[in-house]
Parts: sequence; C-alpha cells; structure tokens
Amino acid sequence: MNNSYCIEAWGDFACFSRPESKVERFSYPAPTPSASRAIFDAIYWKKTFRWNITRIVMISPPRYIALRRNEVKEKGPSERTITQWMKGSGDFDPIIADGDRDMLGSDSKGRTQRQTMALKDVRYLIYADPRPWPGSEGEMPAIRSQFERRASQGKCVYQPYFGCREFPAFFRLVIKDETAPAPYSFSADIGWMVYDVFDLSRPGTDTSPPHISLFHAEVKNGVLEIPAYESADVKKPSRGGAS
Repeated sequence: MNNSYCIEAWGDFACFSRPESKVERFSYPAPTPSASRAIFDAIYWKKTFRWNITRIVMISPPRYIALRRNEVKEKGPSERTITQWMKGSGDFDPIIADGDRDMLGSDSKGRTQRQTMALKDVRYLIYADPRPWPGSEGEMPAIRSQFERRASQGKCVYQPYFGCREFPAFFRLVIKDETAPAPYSFSADIGWMVYDVFDLSRPGTDTSPPHISLFHAEVKNGVLEIPAYESADVKKPSRGGAS
C-alpha cells in the first residue's frame, strides 16, 4: 500500500444499494468500489487519470436503519430535452409530485413512498492510488501534489457522499506515518458486489454507455480487499455487450 493514499471518511448515513433490491433500496454492509472512487473524485479529478480503489476498512460496525421517503415515480427527461426547454422550444412537461387528479391527469405517475435500508454512523478507511491513462504518465507528480494539498486542507469540488447525495461524507487525509484506526472485527461473505458502472480500462466520454462490472466481495476482520479491475476476479461484459 506504499503508493496508495488513505482517506478516513465518515457520516451519519450511507446507502450502497444492492441492485437486486430494485426500487426498495437495501444497502451493502460495506461501500462499493465505485462509491469509494466517487469520494476521491470529489476531492480531485482530471480526465488524464482515474482512481483505483485497493482496500476498504470498516472502522465502525454495520448498523442498519429503516427510512421511508417520498419519491417521484418518473425519471427526469434527457439532457437534450431540458436544453430545448431552456431555449424555449418543445413542449414543457414537468414532473408534478403533488396535486389532485384534475391537475395531474389520470395517467400521471405522481409520487410514492419507498423504503430504504440504510447504514448509520459509518466510518471507513479507503485506500486508492491514481492510475494515469496512456500518455499522461508525466503528469503524476503534479496530480499527486494537487491531491495531497487539497485533501490535507479538506477541499473538494463538491461534497462527497455515501452512495446517495443526501448522505454527505466528511473526510480527512491519513498521513502515511500516522497510526490508522483499527478495523472493526466484522467478517461476512457479501456475495456479488458492484465494482463499477463504467469501463475502467479506458478513458470515458459524456456519451459512454454503462459498463457494469461485479466481483465476489468478502469482508475479513473488517477489511475488504478490492481486486484489480483488469483481473479475472472482476466480471465484466464483453465489448459487444453480451455477458
């Protein structure tokens, strides 16, 4: 772990949704690599590199809390549609959450209550190292310097979060010579966990399609080791889209 950075992250709530639970969210007991990567991205990110998560340490036990929230049933329109509305073209069709049948119409989806099994009082150590894309290897000293400066001062581009944006994450950079907090004694075979939703083998673009990858996650004495994305332990779809 000599080349990795360590971030201690904590917060009141977290939800790392298992995909099989669909709309009724149920959190994994530990963060996914993609949710952990997003915390590092919030602190410092450039298109010339990506963050590679190597280890997640659970400092606190996984405590669940049931939350019931009002959510709209509809998805937001596409970016193209919103841009047209901003320019004054196209028929404006907002998502209306509340109102009677005359206002919403008989075919309106409105809103509904959904259950979330979230985690509370979470605290983790997350280890990651920056991986340059081909041709950007020379930028690594500057990238490391920028990240170290920002993380040590608590700076971020946007507020990091634990799975859902309404669950903010607070962080600090763990100095290499510092004695890190001890992991909580927790072991569990989590099963298949989402590794990431993007293809981490190459730089992405704004139009890159989703690329879901999975790995068999097992927490041993509070430590979740993350395999390399390129390894056979990470199950990825083929380039053609078939599994």
